[in-house]
Amino acid sequence: MKWNSIILVAGLLIAGLLVAGCVSGDAPAVPDATPVPTAAPAPEELRIATTTSLYDTGLLDHLTPAFEEQYNAKLLIVSAGTGKALEYGQRGDVDVMMVHDRAREDTFIAEGNGVERRVIAYNYFVIVGPESDPAGIRGTEPEEAFQTLMTEGKAGTPGVVFVSRGDASGTHAKEKAIWKAAGYDYATDVQNSGDWYVEAGTGMGATLVMANEKEAYTLSDIGTFLAYKGDLQLVPLVDSGDILLNIYSTMLINPEKHEGIDTELGKAWINYLISDEVQQEIKTFGVEEYGQPLFFPASGKWDLMGVSEAEVSAPVV
Repeated sequence: MKWNSIILVAGLLIAGLLVAGCVSGDAPAVPDATPVPTAAPAPEELRIATTTSLYDTGLLDHLTPAFEEQYNAKLLIVSAGTGKALEYGQRGDVDVMMVHDRAREDTFIAEGNGVERRVIAYNYFVIVGPESDPAGIRGTEPEEAFQTLMTEGKAGTPGVVFVSRGDASGTHAKEKAIWKAAGYDYATDVQNSGDWYVEAGTGMGATLVMANEKEAYTLSDIGTFLAYKGDLQLVPLVDSGDILLNIYSTMLINPEKHEGIDTELGKAWINYLISDEVQQEIKTFGVEEYGQPLFFPASGKWDLMGVSEAEVSAPVV
């Protein structure tokens, strides 16, 4: 009996070891209980075509980060003159436009290309030139200033050169409007009227730099002029007159006419721009650095701009 007991115990021990070996070698590994972090969703892209003045002044760079964080968005911004921006919109290459030429905007909307226009800001154009002011336009009305520039330029008065944007931008359209108000036909009376009139064919910042190099006159929105002022010897010479009002709008490209328009994020961007918080940001932008705002918020100023209250403050839904 004693040996039988010993043999039984030994057998049980061997069997236990064999079972343990099988469990250890064949059982699946226990998965790691540490949770694997999931990747954050990729930002949603919004394509925006903007006029150069909103870009060159740094305003969009100032406003973009908060929107991108709030909506997990990535803004793809292309800066061009209003004419080129309208072309992007007509082709459906962008989701949203930001421009400043009411007449062409009206046509763009009437043709079914744009919807939900909202006015976001305004400022004023200024005629700038050399401090010496060889044409003698300082303090005159814009129309009179252009008449004098034409007369003195064609007469060959030393130092009288005007540099035009010449790029179908909103600023170029405003220049044409002033020439018309001054009694000239732009195509027949102004273009090719002499060496005194130079068409830059470029953005506002680059045009200011060219005018500065030539010690010439040019028309600029006040925001871009202030942003570049530190690198210029040009000074404002004509800065008052109703015709110098400059209104900035944004609109959604019509999704019924163009496929692939990000309607929801586009609406969010427009509503962000007309919100009280962003309107306050526009009001103070540039004040600390330049001593005055580069733009004025549209909020509450529809009468001054001659637009409807809804176009300034009604949310896009």
